[in-house]
Amino acid sequence: MSRRWAIGSLALLVGLSGCAGAGDARGHRDDGRGSLATNQTRIASPVSRSVLREQAIEQLQAYASDENAMVRAHAIEALVDTPGRLAGILPIALQDSNEGVRSVAAMAIGKARACDLVPLVEPLLHDPSPFVRIGAIYAEASCGNEAHVQRLASFLLRHPQPRVRAQAAFVLGELGNRSATGLLRQAAATRIPTATDAEHRLLQLQIAEALAKLGDMRQVEMLHAALFVSRAEDLEGTALAAQILGEIRSRNSISDLRNLVAYRDEAGHQMPAEVRLSAGISLAKMGHREAITIAEEYLASEDPLIRAQCAVLLGETRDDKAVGILEGLMRDPNPLVRVAACAGVLRATDSTTFSGIQTP
Repeated sequence: MSRRWAIGSLALLVGLSGCAGAGDARGHRDDGRGSLATNQTRIASPVSRSVLREQAIEQLQAYASDENAMVRAHAIEALVDTPGRLAGILPIALQDSNEGVRSVAAMAIGKARACDLVPLVEPLLHDPSPFVRIGAIYAEASCGNEAHVQRLASFLLRHPQPRVRAQAAFVLGELGNRSATGLLRQAAATRIPTATDAEHRLLQLQIAEALAKLGDMRQVEMLHAALFVSRAEDLEGTALAAQILGEIRSRNSISDLRNLVAYRDEAGHQMPAEVRLSAGISLAKMGHREAITIAEEYLASEDPLIRAQCAVLLGETRDDKAVGILEGLMRDPNPLVRVAACAGVLRATDSTTFSGIQTP
């Protein structure tokens, strides 16, 4: 997946920061995936949905202690939507040997407002990993203790790793304090000398998202411009921009997202699956259930991360047909796909309503 599921870019960071010894999710040969991933059963009954939701929660609780660190992290992220089920998991996850899992666990405390667990986060303010320290700051600030928020400025403006700066920007956007806009604009005007063009572009997009969350919707123009690029090395930024537009519910971006899905070059080639699925996820978040057809195109993909991204899209549609397909994906041979499917079921069966916001 290109970026994140529920909490932020930390899901991707698990794969970037130490999961090699925990098993490579891409390395499995997934025989029989087609028959499992194309289950078209419709689950319209409220009772059936409730039963399936409980099954998904139980599976995620089990995956939170999986031997694969990426699986553990994604399971914890998904369970943020059911915070009561995280109580026994987070204290263990905060001490996980993998920095990505510790980061996700700290972020989950803040996202779920599990403030009774904040004392367990305090030691992580001194963790060797900057991602873990940022997560700990977010957890404390989300529960009312902003004593360490100023440390995010150092991460955002001076840390040598673009990914660390991006995570600091993301957290500032999530915290919602508009006084951070000046700091974010300063960061946007700063170039890390050692960063590649691609890294710089991704950081700029992450800062744009944070500023948009804080009310500066002029950033949408930059995000729109990032949707269509001419260089293959910029496609990761395209996927990120598409996803961000859904995160901020930019309804004025719907036509551009649809164009991205439908785009073909002169040779008839479409955008890569990751890009089209990211656009589809954003369309689904803004209520366009027809995005389910995009996921259906890739359900038999040999790449488990593509199938997992399909599950994310299906969950956002909240459609009976999508729930039926997710039930099949919960039995996929790959654990990351199964976790994504369980997370999708939680999203699809969540009664919380949502709507887009108009942007200039």
